[in-house]
Amino acid sequence: MSAEKVGEQATSSSLSSGDLGNTTVKSERGILAELRAFESSMDAKLGIESDAITRKLPEEKAAVPWHHELTMFFLWASGTMNTSCFATGFLGWEFKLTLKQSIVITIFASILGGAATGFAATFGAPTGLRQISVSRYAFGWWPNKVIAALNTIVQIGWASVACITGGLALTAVADGHISLIVGIVILAVVATIISFIGLKAILIYERYAWFVFFIIFMIFFGMTGKYTDNSTHTELKGANLSGQVLSLIAIVYGSSASWQTMASDYYVHYPVNVSRLKVFLMTTFGIAIPTSIGMIAGCVVSFGLNNRPDWREVYENDGLGFLIQTMIHPRGFAKFILTLLVLSGINVNVISIYSAAISCQQFARPFARVPRFIWIFLCFAAILGLAVGGREKLNTYLQNFLSLLGYWCTQYFVILFSEHVIFRKMNFANYDLDAWNDPKRLPVGIAAGVAFAIGIIAWVMGMVETWYVGPLGKLIGDGGGDIANEFTFVITALVYIPARFLEKRIIGR
Repeated sequence: MSAEKVGEQATSSSLSSGDLGNTTVKSERGILAELRAFESSMDAKLGIESDAITRKLPEEKAAVPWHHELTMFFLWASGTMNTSCFATGFLGWEFKLTLKQSIVITIFASILGGAATGFAATFGAPTGLRQISVSRYAFGWWPNKVIAALNTIVQIGWASVACITGGLALTAVADGHISLIVGIVILAVVATIISFIGLKAILIYERYAWFVFFIIFMIFFGMTGKYTDNSTHTELKGANLSGQVLSLIAIVYGSSASWQTMASDYYVHYPVNVSRLKVFLMTTFGIAIPTSIGMIAGCVVSFGLNNRPDWREVYENDGLGFLIQTMIHPRGFAKFILTLLVLSGINVNVISIYSAAISCQQFARPFARVPRFIWIFLCFAAILGLAVGGREKLNTYLQNFLSLLGYWCTQYFVILFSEHVIFRKMNFANYDLDAWNDPKRLPVGIAAGVAFAIGIIAWVMGMVETWYVGPLGKLIGDGGGDIANEFTFVITALVYIPARFLEKRIIGR
């Protein structure tokens, strides 16, 4: 098939799906037409998804065997059980809490955040739409562009964190002969290649990758558990204790809740009649259990620093990768474990880069005309810049970034949940799914836009970050207590629900 013919088919497909609106074929001539023709030819050969954001119709879906349905769990297990979660587990120790307190908070907050993502995941199979397209039915055409942009930032940020932690492991494997920057580049390149191929490759890879890291963390528990400090009591009391507990909850919750703005991206190929309860439970615990395993391993090792001054010195002077190499023995085995851990950074990067790219395509109609693989390369460049820039302050980066994720994802959940339960009566028959790409048939989004804007003010007032502590957060203890999620949850709901009733009454959609 000629490149010209492929280009004509790509243009025709895009026009019929609504991605290009009223754009004429003539406007598709030039570099974009050539790139789309190339993407279509690659799709025909490798299945790289040249039409990734187009709605998957019920008749286009095939039955999925039960053992493939397990991917709903294993996908997230591979993406969450990694060195980033392990590093996050150190924060309880840094906040001067006890081991028991850190573990309880980790489990509770992981389930809470995982449940928010599990709810969002239930939209994928019935609608056949990616998560950003789904949220147009709650946020409307224009406010949803903000969600698309934020989701892109979230996924790029996650991938950057994974590059840093994986790069630290790779540097330690090479005994410092490979710089952290080189390690970051290697991880980003490999993940980008897998993301380029598309959803099928991702699902196959992530279905099996988790098992390696489950074994690794079991080894961590076995070799380091006897050294952990479970006897030292915290010196924090009253409001100071409450403040640190609230701040850690916000971080761990943000880690799990942040997946919800991409959740349905990986369920569009499932049949419409797949059990929504199954989707919810497998996604919720597919995130919560592996996240808890990785973070609790970090808790155990971090409190072991109290009993092993040599570990503490290595951690503070050389970083996480060299700490892992020190605490695992013999040395050759430790290097093997570190080599495998490098791959955990690839796991999260694969799904983050994939979803970031299709979020970019859904930001605006002109952006949809840019092939997905171009967006993947642009996201790759952004990840490199962010990871290289933040490589020296990993825990500060984690603390601030993961908290910020939770804030706006809480608003996203409130608005999506309220729209589905209250205004759509939990019935997908009340969604005009053919209108997914038509701003004239979607909600205007005034209620969502106002609620989201006011909700931002709420979480700014309650947030506790290294660079800013809100006036409400400042009231809890000497160092502040993060209540941004709780406050924005209430405020967003109080604004959105009555505003949406008013919007529907006046505008009618």
